[in-house]
Amino acid sequence: MKPRRVLIFSLSYYPLLIGGAEVAVKEITDRISKNEMQFDMITLGDGRGKREEQIGNVRIFRVFDDVGIFQKLFFPFVASAKARRLHRVERYDAVWAIMASYAGYAAYLFKKKQPKVPIFLTIQEGDHFKRREGVLSPWFRKIFAAANHIQTISNYLADWSRHMGAVCPVVVIPNGVDYEHFSAPLAPERKSALRRELGFTDQDIVLVTAGRMVYKNAVDDIISSLRHLDTPYKFLNIGTGHDESALRTQIRDLKLDGRVVFKGFVSHENLPQYLQISDIFVRPSRSEGLGNSFLEAMAAGIPVIATPVGGIPDFLTDGETGFFCEVGNPKSIAQKAEKLAKDRESRDYVVGRARELVEEKYGWANIAANMKDILADIS
Repeated sequence: MKPRRVLIFSLSYYPLLIGGAEVAVKEITDRISKNEMQFDMITLGDGRGKREEQIGNVRIFRVFDDVGIFQKLFFPFVASAKARRLHRVERYDAVWAIMASYAGYAAYLFKKKQPKVPIFLTIQEGDHFKRREGVLSPWFRKIFAAANHIQTISNYLADWSRHMGAVCPVVVIPNGVDYEHFSAPLAPERKSALRRELGFTDQDIVLVTAGRMVYKNAVDDIISSLRHLDTPYKFLNIGTGHDESALRTQIRDLKLDGRVVFKGFVSHENLPQYLQISDIFVRPSRSEGLGNSFLEAMAAGIPVIATPVGGIPDFLTDGETGFFCEVGNPKSIAQKAEKLAKDRESRDYVVGRARELVEEKYGWANIAANMKDILADIS
């Protein structure tokens, strides 16, 4: 049988621009045989000047040479035009749009010219819901209305998709975790050495977060929580973002110098060791689609503190697979951190339950199989 040809629209992709959506696309496509399905992708450039390349099982076509406001705004129009030219040769069986924003609108514009090609829309949004439901709502609603099938990573996003006007089937298939990669134990001597490299002692209690330094991830609340904790409590921030300067100013103003380490970008390959040298994962999100970072921390065997927002309650049950803190309340973060540090029995229980959940429900093999079934049947 002839392989089914799928064209992916994604605003960003490997090797430089990697988030939960990019990881998901690669993990899924790498697990689908080229004899069953062949994938092309249109995405933005990443500053290396490569307009076409093969990454895993996906043939990449890049428009523009970099990522900026101009490139993002014009991506839907340039990408849809590129897709029409490719379609004349490749005759795609389906279009897969990653998120209902720039990529989703590119798919919508493509379908206006090629109405017989079905759209499969993946919803992974974690923020900017008010913007999407405000002045930009008419454009976003067109994307949802044009989709033939929608996959969301949480029940919260499934409900939001229907709210935005989706009339097609909506299915929840979460992102996954490479459990073996994140759960592989780090040697004790390597743990101690890496902690020392970062300036932590074996007696310090290290809170860690991983993700962009942006408003929705509430890194400022984690920093403020240190005011309510004794000096052995330290904070390791993994990631980059436009809030970094403001956060450094906050640290100086609160006189917390020496208790916060900004590690910067850490590759997905090296992330498990930084999680495993830490004691507690904290992300007091103000909004969240699902949050792969939580699941990765669970697989790595450290307890999680989170807020009950967005898709987080899909996997975090308070006192079972982690602990909830209150949104916008640094003192609540501190209280949960102290409980996990002092109550070893509770800590071990939630770590064990969380690992079981991730291993059973969030493996990439099952997720890829479910996604393949949808892509194979969509028409």
